[in-house]
Amino acid sequence: MAIVPVALGARSYDIVIEQGVLDRAAAFLAPLARGGRLVVVTDHHVAASQLPRLDASLRADGISVEPIILPAGEQSKSWTHLERLLDALLALEVERSDHIVALGGGVMGDLVGFAASILKRGCAFVQVPTTLLAQVDSSVGGKTAINSRAGKNLVGSFYQPSLVLIDPSTLDTLPPRETRAGYAEVVKYGLIDDPAFFAWCETEGTRLLAGEKDARHYAIERSVRAKAAIVADDERETSGRRALLNLGHTFGHALEADTGFSDRLLHGEAVAAGMALAFRYSARLGLCPAEDADRVATHLKAVGLPHDLASAHVRGDGAALVAHMLHDKKMAAGTLPFLLARGIGQTFLSKDVVLSDVAAFLDEERAGT
Repeated sequence: MAIVPVALGARSYDIVIEQGVLDRAAAFLAPLARGGRLVVVTDHHVAASQLPRLDASLRADGISVEPIILPAGEQSKSWTHLERLLDALLALEVERSDHIVALGGGVMGDLVGFAASILKRGCAFVQVPTTLLAQVDSSVGGKTAINSRAGKNLVGSFYQPSLVLIDPSTLDTLPPRETRAGYAEVVKYGLIDDPAFFAWCETEGTRLLAGEKDARHYAIERSVRAKAAIVADDERETSGRRALLNLGHTFGHALEADTGFSDRLLHGEAVAAGMALAFRYSARLGLCPAEDADRVATHLKAVGLPHDLASAHVRGDGAALVAHMLHDKKMAAGTLPFLLARGIGQTFLSKDVVLSDVAAFLDEERAGT
């Protein structure tokens, strides 16, 4: 077992990483169960595969479970399902001292965290992520949100959980495509500032994707420790360091918007293509060696992840993709910061990118030039 602290003063919490921890979750959750019950919010898929494990552990300790089950998929991060969730929580008479458990992937974590942040002006919640993407990224750091017609994650809050329980065994039930999508966020940590970890990904990443326990645990713990350190240093992206975690996301969110935030392109797949584009654009600007950009794309392609516009199934031209970027929540005074790179492990935030040049670059990418 590994315990990774997120040091945020009064908002500090632990991330517990252990194979099989879901089956003994009561050891961690029993102290948080007011009146001997916990409300668990999950989706239909996770309710079938993982909820029985959590339920058995809690009931064996005398804790009753009140499940709220929502549809699976990105569509649940919406005003409609937020309202449905809040009404269900109020019907269960959830109080501010209660802990709501988010069991599932990034969608459930984002939605439940946001609901907890606004219900009765703030209820506590616990993250129990069941996908690789949620385990290494979205469950840590307190970013919660829903999507709107204007774009992805534009309505939300910073709201830290009380605890994160990560059980790598939950990945056994994931489709390979979901695991690959989560792996993109693992690779991201190497590309930001840890070239040795990216090199590990190049040689050992296939073992993680094949389900080998030691590789899974190593990648999850290393990723979580990296994110916990960044969040502790810059919780609300005020210094700019936390912004480094958005590598690939500005391009990626535009790709997701182009594909309708649908199963045509999963979030992690969009991030993968976005990271490859960020490195190629950096090379185009003369910031990054072309060899490093090629190395990134080669690895992503080797593990079956999108690495360009074609493999991401994007239809829009450069102008259309840049138009999506204009709705990015990071826009400030009409300027959109971009995460670029001087090489592998040398990501930095640039505030002087010209969007018309980005559009031209994307058109060149579409044309294969």
